Amino acid sequence: MNKLMKNIFVIAVFGLLIACASAPSSLGIGSWAVDISTPVGDQSGVWTFPGDGTGVMGSDLGDQAIEGVMMDGNTISFNVDIDAGGQALSLSFSGIVAGDTLTGAFESDFGAFDVSGTRQ
Repeated sequence: MNKLMKNIFVIAVFGLLIACASAPSSLGIGSWAVDISTPVGDQSGVWTFPGDGTGVMGSDLGDQAIEGVMMDGNTISFNVDIDAGGQALSLSFSGIVAGDTLTGAFESDFGAFDVSGTRQ
């Protein structure tokens, strides 16, 4: 169970990197160094959002593509399905951009996981 949760959270970090994709006028466009608090410990990665509704969540385990990134003013949201050690997991991210800071959370079947990030 701990290994599964760790894999899920690492993939979630990758999803957040992808979520930064949005329209060119969006505050979330760019690359973000993110930290995700999980029950199995903190996970870190880089999320990249080019502004076209896509993104990439990157971590030591690899990259996870994200589609359907929504940016509206200073808010960003997306859903991502990940493979967590052979088990499918659906995650829903919602966050707020304030200057060079990103804060939000992933919602999952295992509860919420806080996310914080800094623009790179």
